[in-house]
Amino acid sequence: RERTMATRMVVGEAGRSLTRSLQHWRGASSSSILAPASAAVQAAQTQTPTETLPRKARVTAPASRSYGGTRGGKEQVKSFSESVSRGYASSSSATAGRRVPFPFTKEVSALGAFLAAGFVGSTLVPEVAHTEEEKKKPWPVFTRDDVAKHNKESEGVWIIHGSKVYDITEFVQNHPGGVSKIMLAAGKSVEPFWQIYQQHLGNQAVQDILGELQVGELDAKDVAGLAEELDTSDPYSKEPPTHPALSVHYSKPVNAEIPPTLLMDSWITPNDLWYVRHHHPVPVAAIDASSPMELTMEVCLGGKLEKSETITLEDLKRKFKKREIVATMQCGGNRRSGLNGVDDTKGTSWDVGAISNAKWGGVLLKDVLSHMGIHEPEDAEKRGIKHVQFESHDGMTASIPIEKVLNPYGDVLVAYEMNGVDIPKSHGYPLRAIVPGVVGVRNVKWLKSITLSDEESKGPWQRGMNYKVFSPSVKDLNTVDIASVPTIQEQPVQSVIVSPQDRETIEIVPGEDIDIKGYAWSGGGRGIIRVDVSIDSGKNWHTAQLKEGSEQNPSKAWAWTFWEVSIPAPEGKEKVDIVCKATDYAHNCQPETPASIWNLR
Repeated sequence: RERTMATRMVVGEAGRSLTRSLQHWRGASSSSILAPASAAVQAAQTQTPTETLPRKARVTAPASRSYGGTRGGKEQVKSFSESVSRGYASSSSATAGRRVPFPFTKEVSALGAFLAAGFVGSTLVPEVAHTEEEKKKPWPVFTRDDVAKHNKESEGVWIIHGSKVYDITEFVQNHPGGVSKIMLAAGKSVEPFWQIYQQHLGNQAVQDILGELQVGELDAKDVAGLAEELDTSDPYSKEPPTHPALSVHYSKPVNAEIPPTLLMDSWITPNDLWYVRHHHPVPVAAIDASSPMELTMEVCLGGKLEKSETITLEDLKRKFKKREIVATMQCGGNRRSGLNGVDDTKGTSWDVGAISNAKWGGVLLKDVLSHMGIHEPEDAEKRGIKHVQFESHDGMTASIPIEKVLNPYGDVLVAYEMNGVDIPKSHGYPLRAIVPGVVGVRNVKWLKSITLSDEESKGPWQRGMNYKVFSPSVKDLNTVDIASVPTIQEQPVQSVIVSPQDRETIEIVPGEDIDIKGYAWSGGGRGIIRVDVSIDSGKNWHTAQLKEGSEQNPSKAWAWTFWEVSIPAPEGKEKVDIVCKATDYAHNCQPETPASIWNLR
């Protein structure tokens, strides 16, 4: 990548030359330096603190999309799904022996990572042209102490990667893992963090982002010192195995989903086939060492610890009544790949399988709070308790409102069984918070402590951009007050076409039925009352038959509902567009297109 003279002159005044250059490049407006794909930007000159440097900036548009092929012979159907967990109508496109365009999305994103790859393709990074003479000039050399001074946004945020120094100030607010996460590496080397978030390693998109942000080289002595300090042992060496049938997006940490062919084989998902969404290595050492298995219960208000009690796993089984619930859990990013058909997002490109269903066994968290003296909502109100915070043995934190726990019909569990056996290590052994009807991230695995508090959890999974929804017009977060946006709790109503599968080709005979099936689910325990299916892009609708799951209490329908319908294939049609949409017990209905609810994350 080409680099600027301004970049090489990062000296004095807290070394902000690159930041100033980028600010000049984007102009006096408060908009982001990241332009939409259609933009073309030219900047004739940029002023630095010492001299005027002639520059010409340009942006590179993302690669063009690919298109599907064709197969000759009998009348055929090619289908693909365009859907997302935000809840728009699921659709498939079918054709008879014709070339059908479908979006091809290359997965370049890194969920919960320090420098996200999803940045490339959806937004643009400026490239700067130079003379050959400029290119030959060496980078300035910095020491670790120099870099360490740039550990906050007011001073510019610098990081070290290998032997190079980067100013990532302009990227911090757009980090998918949240500002607090990326700031852990501010003024330091990113290598120790990338040992945990290994999706960065060898990722060309990450290197492309960094290439635009380099400001210098690291002193050779410090390069050698960092190499000696780095612990190269693999923190993932003791990971439980992932079933080979799962579709793996990342292996370190594991992000894997159920392929459509297995998704509806059983209403209760077998433990081995459950989707896996880890943020860090499985804390094998911590959970193996916790003998007896313990859970810390705390009341912390105004930052002051008022009460703390330790409860063992044996206490939970002996002192509290065992309860069982069947609940579906879904990753907040499930079906994100459908949104990428509108515009590229930041995050793992999940298909339709980051969702699973299980029978959970454990004790009601409401009963445990009663044991601690919090019997009714009035007790919590008097003490100022508004949130229940969960902390995992891997350091992950998330919280839910106290009202969900104290609701006698809320069914929040401290679970120790999954489908009749101890919870597997990959899914939270020995204890897991089960919060039915709420996004998967609140169902914290490897539960270490529960804190009753007057504020929600402070981690990036609660307050960062990861689990928040923005306007479809928001393409970056440079001017967004992320803290003011509520985090996701209950998820919206949705339905998904599982068969025909994404891009599957099947033979049909005009007049014979096209068999279509899928699943539907709504957050908050709102049961599914209807699924409508169309094979003509939503002009005419057919009501599907609701199958397993339809018998649930519509006010406590924690689990998904399977559905199916058979619709006669139209005659004389070369293309069939299949669409489904669900309606829940509160008469919420899916939007019919994803564009109106596209979300950056």
